[in-house]
Amino acid sequence: MMNNVPAHDPAGWRNVPATSKPIDPAKAKKLLAAEWKKFSATTAKSAKHNKVASKVLPLGVTSSFQHWDPYPISIASAEGAYFTDVDGRKLLDMSMGFGAMLVGHLNPLVVKNVKEALDKTGTLFVTPSPTATEVAERFKKRFGIDMLRFTNSGTESTMYAIRVARAVTKKKAIIKIEGGYHGGYDPLQVSVKPALADIGPAEAPIADAPFDAVPGDVYVVPYNDLPYLEKIMKEHGDDIACFMVEPVVENLSIILPDKGYLAGARKLCDKYKIALIFDEVKTGLTAGVAGASKRVGVTPDLITLAKSIGGGLPVAAFGGKKKYMDAVVDGRMAHFGTYNGNPLAMAAMMAVDDLCTPQALASAETINMAALAKMDAIIAKYELPAHTIGFGVKGAIIWSPTPVRNYRDFKNTDFLMAELSWLWGINRGVITPPGLDEQWLVSLAHTSADMDKLVTEFEDLAQALRS
Repeated sequence: MMNNVPAHDPAGWRNVPATSKPIDPAKAKKLLAAEWKKFSATTAKSAKHNKVASKVLPLGVTSSFQHWDPYPISIASAEGAYFTDVDGRKLLDMSMGFGAMLVGHLNPLVVKNVKEALDKTGTLFVTPSPTATEVAERFKKRFGIDMLRFTNSGTESTMYAIRVARAVTKKKAIIKIEGGYHGGYDPLQVSVKPALADIGPAEAPIADAPFDAVPGDVYVVPYNDLPYLEKIMKEHGDDIACFMVEPVVENLSIILPDKGYLAGARKLCDKYKIALIFDEVKTGLTAGVAGASKRVGVTPDLITLAKSIGGGLPVAAFGGKKKYMDAVVDGRMAHFGTYNGNPLAMAAMMAVDDLCTPQALASAETINMAALAKMDAIIAKYELPAHTIGFGVKGAIIWSPTPVRNYRDFKNTDFLMAELSWLWGINRGVITPPGLDEQWLVSLAHTSADMDKLVTEFEDLAQALRS
């Protein structure tokens, strides 16, 4: 333990420095103002494109998360680990579609497979197909599940997993993690990064639902708090169908499970006859060859997958134990979808399965761990109030001198520094996601030299802060 903080699951990386010194807020604000001026001066064509796009697309983007003020960077093309924006700048992509581009942009095998499907197979059958069966067999084996169904997005997968759990348990309420995000299904809109003023005390969180959602009964619990999880299950277990959780929370930077937390949650779900659903839309293959569940050694009843399994094509899946997936077999939970298992997506998944070998993922993770270690040295050298966090091929800098174990901890991090750190990278050709809480990803296309660009711009920022 560190300062009475429980140890994290050993499958992840977290290094908190022994000492640190505060950042001068005035200096941080001055640097941030200068960086925004630099951004505007170098992205004129992105500004112009956003004005045009905003006339037909709300906010000028195809997903609200893509927007930031005054406007986001618009990308013209991508290959390997790099973007080219509409201003003609080559930018290192450290976001990689939150994991969707795990094998790299325009990966040659993905392109080859999809082109062959276009030329020889077809784009859509809306009937059974040997290609879908073969891919299902591969991913069943890879993730150690009994059966699975394909969908087209993470939102669909999490929705159907909940509906399967309800059909089997004959209960309807759900439990979710405070602050966690699992897509657009109404129950999962509850307490997604809520304002602290709206959610009560940390020891008894209040569920906060947006007006447009009709969520039903949703119980919100802090991550890494087994006693409170059991309290809710003990009081309401007769009504609760499932506990939906990311095994590693990845919409709040990266929050690792405490050692034993997920195993404890598994035992509680068994005790109270509640389905355990692991949302691995963001972890999946970025966590390792068989996902986070395999890596932490805990088997859920149902799992949801997307992003990393599709090579950039829109594909997702849900699956799990026969006891639950039989609800789809016998019609207790009917699952439909015109585009499910389409040949193009299946061709891409086949390529991803071939590419994501233990050796390939281990190599990418080694590059990630080396970068995290270099950043640890920078944090220590400049006594920054920050620490590194990592899981699989993902990593992040969290601007807090103490570990982050739940949403309330995350809300206490330094968002001024998070914005400055993100924009500093953007202006030096390194793109990480715009949420001030996301992480970088080392794809199969990234090299150690690419990661050194991230490390170098981070050290430049440290020098500027301490000058």
